[in-house]
Amino acid sequence: MIRYLSGGESHGPELTVIVEGFPSQLKVSKEIIDEQLKKRQQGYGRGLRMKIESDQVEITSGVRFGYTLGSPITMHVVNRDFSHWTDKMAVWDSPPESLKEIHRPRPGHADLAGAIKYDHRDIRNVLERASARNTATMVAAGALARQLLAAFNIQVTAHVVEIGSVKAQSVPRDWAELVATADASPVRTADKDAESKMMALIDEAKANGDTVGGVFEIVIQGCPIGLGSYVHPDRKLDGRLAGALMSIQAIKGVEIGLGFEAARRFGSKVHDPIAHDGSRYMRPSNGAGGLEGGVTNGEPIVLRVAMKPISTLYKPLNSVDMVTKQVEPAAVERSDYCAVPAASVVGENVAAWVIADAFLEKFGNDSMDQIRDAYNAYLERVKQR
Repeated sequence: MIRYLSGGESHGPELTVIVEGFPSQLKVSKEIIDEQLKKRQQGYGRGLRMKIESDQVEITSGVRFGYTLGSPITMHVVNRDFSHWTDKMAVWDSPPESLKEIHRPRPGHADLAGAIKYDHRDIRNVLERASARNTATMVAAGALARQLLAAFNIQVTAHVVEIGSVKAQSVPRDWAELVATADASPVRTADKDAESKMMALIDEAKANGDTVGGVFEIVIQGCPIGLGSYVHPDRKLDGRLAGALMSIQAIKGVEIGLGFEAARRFGSKVHDPIAHDGSRYMRPSNGAGGLEGGVTNGEPIVLRVAMKPISTLYKPLNSVDMVTKQVEPAAVERSDYCAVPAASVVGENVAAWVIADAFLEKFGNDSMDQIRDAYNAYLERVKQR
């Protein structure tokens, strides 16, 4: 029902997002989008680039007087660092004589495969687009989607549960307290004891010229029963969520509910009994993570996402010069030591986009009033079942 196309390079003039299919009459806030962009830039373990950029969105189409029009929405995020790259990233000028091409691909990055696929000699033509800088476009689109979801009391948030070998063990049981604690944490964890250990591990990686990954959890609350589909594989919501989250740079795994733990238990210890409290169906447990058969079941959607360590190492692994074929250390680009806290922000906004898409798929996408009428009518029908 909705889609977006993004463009831009890491050190180019700007990043651009064009959103299509959003309904009319949605009240949108630039401040909410900017807030999410700012959160993406924060987190313990980030590199020098985040001290240069101060991401803010500019909307140039699809919104009038603060309300969506139903036409394509165009958003821009300017790259401030482009002022230092005007010659090396010029659109029309000839390459400067001082240009140093990159020929040594980094293990774990798109460098080698991308250079071969698109027939590039200079690997910068690959890494500029493959860079995680482009996750700013995912956040901008997702921040728009989360405003749509908020109009129907659907909330999306994330917190970090692992950095390397350090796991969060004790988190607040109250959800509001958990969110507030995670938002105040430099590593976005709700476990204050684990926080210092996570930061120490990031410091160790930095001292060794290394990087460290981790796991974050996304929780989506307020989804009605019935988003997604069990009818066709490509419409199953669990598959759509997992696929979208796996499209984020450096993400290597997604679990839903119990995830891999479900494979280690008997079925009686995995599946959630069904009850009815007089007004709605409910579950005393949530091993399914809010999704059964590719469809929401009314419980919170719980996703855990695994991020590998960042590919750029300041003490690089061996690589091969693609011109000379000689073994040499991999190229080094300015990078982070740990970006799991930032990735959790990207992840929750990517998840918001997918949920918004499934929501509009079910309830229409012409105008907010029409969607609200369809949604309320559906909730009444559900009460009768």
